[in-house]
Amino acid sequence: MQKEIQLRLTPDIALQEEALRRHCAAELHLAPSSIRAMRLLRKSIDARQRRVFVNLTVLLFIDEDESSVAFEPIRYGDVSHAPRVVVVGAGPAGLFAALHLIELGLCPILLERGKDVHERRKDIARIKQHQTVDPESNYAFGEGGAGAYSDGKLYTRSKKRGNVDKILRIFAQFGAQPSILYDAHPHIGTDRLPLIIEAMRKQIIESGGEVHFQTCVDGLLRQEERVVGVRTTAGTEFLGPVILATGHSARDVYRFLRRDGIRLEAKGIAVGVRLEHPSQLIDRLQYHNPQGRGKYLPAAEYNYVAQCNGRGVYSFCMCPGGIVVPAATGARQIVVNGMSPSHRNTAWSNSGMVVETRLEDLDGELRPFMEERFADPRFSEEHSDYFDAENPLRMLYFQEALEEACWLQGNQRQTAPAQRMQDFVRGRLSFDLPKSSYAPGLVSSPLHFWMPTFITKRLQAGFEVFGRRSRGFLTNDALLIAAETRTSSPVRIVRDALTLQHLQHPGLYPCGEGAGYAGGIVSSAIDGERCAASVAANMGL
Repeated sequence: MQKEIQLRLTPDIALQEEALRRHCAAELHLAPSSIRAMRLLRKSIDARQRRVFVNLTVLLFIDEDESSVAFEPIRYGDVSHAPRVVVVGAGPAGLFAALHLIELGLCPILLERGKDVHERRKDIARIKQHQTVDPESNYAFGEGGAGAYSDGKLYTRSKKRGNVDKILRIFAQFGAQPSILYDAHPHIGTDRLPLIIEAMRKQIIESGGEVHFQTCVDGLLRQEERVVGVRTTAGTEFLGPVILATGHSARDVYRFLRRDGIRLEAKGIAVGVRLEHPSQLIDRLQYHNPQGRGKYLPAAEYNYVAQCNGRGVYSFCMCPGGIVVPAATGARQIVVNGMSPSHRNTAWSNSGMVVETRLEDLDGELRPFMEERFADPRFSEEHSDYFDAENPLRMLYFQEALEEACWLQGNQRQTAPAQRMQDFVRGRLSFDLPKSSYAPGLVSSPLHFWMPTFITKRLQAGFEVFGRRSRGFLTNDALLIAAETRTSSPVRIVRDALTLQHLQHPGLYPCGEGAGYAGGIVSSAIDGERCAASVAANMGL
């Protein structure tokens, strides 16, 4: 017999298998030995009150073995002789598009500008060790995209866009831990994701698809207005409908699309800093316990949001027990991001702390910052058309300007400008900095002084609000590291809502976060599947 029960338990019972088995048996007036197996269907931690509880939904197998599987794996057939579809970008959108094309009987030709997930690791290490960024292989570019070495959080609010459970089952099929199927905030971890990504690539190749690394696309092939393929920097051409899943950091793609007359739109983003606390401090605050998380609880998460002077200020991509990493993709940039290993066991916890930025702000409160940048002789001259109101790359230019300003403040290396949290709020320079997880190093800098006032004043107000909500959160033991700029794409590649093709150029399917239609691993994967399904439908399959 199988029976599903819902429980609300203390962590010492909920998070120990034998204790949980005994509790379930007592709840149902059974002998513990009669429960032969337990399968967690849902798990969440409720830390809103001083006493922390764990909410569980458990499927019990009573006097019978766990014969049924947690999920039915997808069977991928041979598509080596099927019609070909070009997929540009091997991030989550591109990988899941390729896998779904195989499901639908089409042959994916996956093109990735960077290296495979293991070779890529060496280039990431060089950023930390030698302060050098390979523009084609870094934290954003390469197999797996920005998600491969940026934590692997699978929580999404995009449940109406597609089948979230299917995406999680596919991750589990290729090697993710089964806990992602029931955790309220599923997480894989940067130490485990590369093997999963490699398994997906092997499946694509085994099914007859192709995967080409170090293959950078720099143009579209068109017959009149229809897109029929792509051209690479090496001059190679690949023919077929094109799913363009290049991620939000592929700025050269936006530039060649604009050059080729492909319609783009500027869109709002969120910009700020990466805020790093000692993880023990966050554990104490979130679990309302001077002893922190204790023996059974995981590293604590938080979520803060406030309205400050008409704009949202909020935490983003919170990484408990994680590290801050250098996420630049080229020269003259400082960009930071956060990630966590699967065990979330480092001495720090961090999150992006960002301010909502709208298009009208470019000619409003952000204009003085941009005018000051143009007046600096060290600043790049490439953004001279920033003040053109019709320019779809204006928000991208602001991103680049802020990243370059950080680079200049950071000694023109990957050392990042940083400031203690209370010092930032009070408008004073930090004369020393606490120990940080950011490996390339930090330089003390008055972020409150040189970053855009539009950002700093709202962050200061937001930190005051968050500090009142959680006494001890606003502290000089915490560190602000600049700048968090790549929360989402600053550009949208316009597509039809039904066919998902570009409005003026059929055959081109803008996809995922880089196209402006997703945000995070799961929503990007969902959009990849949607685009693959649309390609098949538009081909009459």
